[in-house]
Amino acid sequence: MKIVGLSAGYHESACCLLSDGHLVAAAEEERFSRVKHDPRLPLGALRFCLRQGGVGIHEIDALAYYESPTKKLARQLWARQEEDPRSGLPDLDVLHVERDIRERIGFEGPILTFEHHQSHAASAFYFSGFEEAAVLTVDGVGEWATTTYGRGHGHGVHIFEEVHFPNSLGLLYSTITSYLGFRVNDGEYKVMGLAPYGRPRYLGALRRLIELRGRGQFELSMEYFDFRSTARMHTDALRDLLELPERKPGEEIGPCHKDLARSLQSLLEEVLLAKVRYLAEEVASPQLCMAGGVALNCVANRRILAEGPFTRLFVQPAAGDSGACLGAAALAHAALTGQRPARGPLTHVYLGPAFSAASVASLLSATGIAAHDFRGREAELLAAVVDRLLAGNVVGWFHGRMEFGPRALGSRSILADPRRPDIRDRINRMIKKREDFRPFAPSVLLEFAERHFALGHPSPFMLETCPVSSDLELPAITHVDGSARPQTVDSRHAGRFAALLAAFYARTGCPMLLNTSFNVAGEPIVCTPEDAMRSMASSRLDALVLEDFLIDLDAVPEDWADRPRREASGIVHSTYTFI
Repeated sequence: MKIVGLSAGYHESACCLLSDGHLVAAAEEERFSRVKHDPRLPLGALRFCLRQGGVGIHEIDALAYYESPTKKLARQLWARQEEDPRSGLPDLDVLHVERDIRERIGFEGPILTFEHHQSHAASAFYFSGFEEAAVLTVDGVGEWATTTYGRGHGHGVHIFEEVHFPNSLGLLYSTITSYLGFRVNDGEYKVMGLAPYGRPRYLGALRRLIELRGRGQFELSMEYFDFRSTARMHTDALRDLLELPERKPGEEIGPCHKDLARSLQSLLEEVLLAKVRYLAEEVASPQLCMAGGVALNCVANRRILAEGPFTRLFVQPAAGDSGACLGAAALAHAALTGQRPARGPLTHVYLGPAFSAASVASLLSATGIAAHDFRGREAELLAAVVDRLLAGNVVGWFHGRMEFGPRALGSRSILADPRRPDIRDRINRMIKKREDFRPFAPSVLLEFAERHFALGHPSPFMLETCPVSSDLELPAITHVDGSARPQTVDSRHAGRFAALLAAFYARTGCPMLLNTSFNVAGEPIVCTPEDAMRSMASSRLDALVLEDFLIDLDAVPEDWADRPRREASGIVHSTYTFI
């Protein structure tokens, strides 16, 4: 049974392939199109998934779509939003999904559609490895649901309560994200990173934005919100309540902005803790599964696990809309076979394309770029990389299959020595070209994690924070509040990356590296060797590992940064849109 799962039509378009219940491939369209948060039909990702599975579109038994076009259209019509013809998104037409799949993909088999939050819930439960669990999904909005409560057992996922639009924790968080001058559906990470710098002095005011109701319900005070506008998400009443003008993008971030971010984060955590406690009353399980964009808030995840009633937590690594394609495919498998997809837990997300050393060699030969060739000499390659890291170099690391989801986990990463006090500011300002308050994460060998972080369990997907408890000075990965967001690296799933960490440990006694995503601000994570070389040139990385080859910056012509990109233009982003 071969099933393709699709997420498309809003943002974070993605595709996956299940074969007899096993996840064969998954990728976001943005990595191929080079359009960040690309919402369009994921043709590039689909081509990859089919190629990885060794199948043609005619061999697919069913295609699963991640939401209900009919129910979504009802909400869109209620909101009376008009389509911008420049956006590249589909018209408000309930048949557009099937028509696009039939005409643009050429698929003639059955198309199954599932509700948005049902797909989120399934993506979390089916890939958790749990036989039974409580399930919580939280995001901006699907069709009408914004938060759902459910239980998973065996091969079934049952949602028993929903919170409906316009009452939404995700939209509340996005409203303040926009108020703080950051882009919605992209800047929420920035607000979470900014929060520890402030004090929760706006918390009392923000509590007036939401009223907690009985059971799993809550209501937003709509006098402060405007979800029909594409220009802004708030009303003048919010400005009056906060007594603080909106921050314009690019303006200096002051103490008041830090305090507002801290207050928002505190409010989110308060509400989530209250609602997971309610969920525990309804579902007698020690295990919780989470998905939806809000589940990517790793600070809240830590509090849910540390202070909530559940003893085990699984957050789907691609918890946003891209990962809902996994849930749709899993639901289709269960519907068509009567069986649960593969019962084992998701142990890694190295599900994207890989490139052979031979293909890299051909590229280097064609470009004339000089590189050190370490084919057949991995230990020497790792030693050369460690030499550069110890010299203070920032190194691009490109190896194996690309990660699925928003985190770089040692396949498409930028690496540095976490002990250097200057490295964080250098990467933020010169390489990532982003705000200097943004923290960086450590990747640590699994067997050493508990010596350096108050974590208590493996965390392979960087989805929760914890206090840094190391005897080492780690200024580059320790946030202002003494926390970090570690990735624990298991050699069974990331062999060469683990070997690099081990080589660094052997030379330094430090079993970790600073790890951030291999991209610059405004661009998706790199996918191909060409993307990596272009990113190296534009960000001025000191060195780049492309599989078995090591390239130093002085070997890369500066005009590589200006070479034509595999990019489709024409995507228009409003402040917020429900399309």
